[in-house]
Amino acid sequence: MDNGLIPRRYAKALYKFADEHGSTQKVYEEMGHVVAAFAANPELQKTLANPFVSRDDKAKLLKAAAGEAVENDYLGFIRMLLDMKREDYMQLIALSYQDLYRDANRISRVRIATAAALPETEMRKLRKMIETSFPGRTLEYTETVDPSLIGGFVIDVDDARMDASISNEIEQLRLNLISK
Repeated sequence: MDNGLIPRRYAKALYKFADEHGSTQKVYEEMGHVVAAFAANPELQKTLANPFVSRDDKAKLLKAAAGEAVENDYLGFIRMLLDMKREDYMQLIALSYQDLYRDANRISRVRIATAAALPETEMRKLRKMIETSFPGRTLEYTETVDPSLIGGFVIDVDDARMDASISNEIEQLRLNLISK
């Protein structure tokens, strides 16, 4: 079976269950903590896939990954995952759940990469430009500094990209020279 299909099915089931209980937002927040825990602890995936780690220890890890106050819906989901021996899919399930929640709630992920840290006034201008371009959407921002851009910025909104970086301009000039 496709590795994306299993996590997507479990994420859909969790979303439907949470929706019936009015807890989709809380579970979304917990899934954000889970995704962050996997990013911060690369060994977490290996630990969950290890058959010698006890079920109770895996449950504790997954509970801790979701943050301080955990919903009963999430705890029940963990028990079901462990019963089905699907705990090693948790990272992908959390990512799929986030996608489902964002789609259902018109939320877009915005990644702003700049060559150097910008003053807050400049970041506000960029955010305002993005909000004007995507009316009616809730925007979740991630801001990073990437010196390889040389200058300018790159904005990704979901699958759309605006690349106003010097490194992109240099690459375009190089491609133009090659094609002539």
